Amino acid sequence: MQDMHEGGCHCGALRYRLQGELADAAHCHCSICRRVSGGLVVTWVTLPRSAFRWLAGRPQCYMAPTSCKRYFCGECGAHVALVTEHSPGSIDVTVATLDYPEQVPAKRHIWTSSKLPWLHLDEQLPGEPEENL
Repeated sequence: MQDMHEGGCHCGALRYRLQGELADAAHCHCSICRRVSGGLVVTWVTLPRSAFRWLAGRPQCYMAPTSCKRYFCGECGAHVALVTEHSPGSIDVTVATLDYPEQVPAKRHIWTSSKLPWLHLDEQLPGEPEENL
């Protein structure tokens, strides 16, 4: 039996389900994630696209110039997921939108070349200057 996880946006208009182990979680420090989220870092969990399913609502989509489709709620604006052309078989989901984000700790940092120099977060985790796909 596979693990089942659910989550959604702030207002509840979007709901989703993930099936499987949520093992590949990373803190992203890229400037794009900072700008689209308004946060200092976005923590993502990556899994096969086949393990993701929308349960409720229809997300809005922003096609970023970096070959990345970003899905967000058109009502509350919450950034929920992304798919990149570099890895079309997988989907990244924002850990913060999971119903139980405390169950998915980050295992690494990505895009540390863009990290804010004064931010100190999980410094014991390994880091990648970009993302090793």
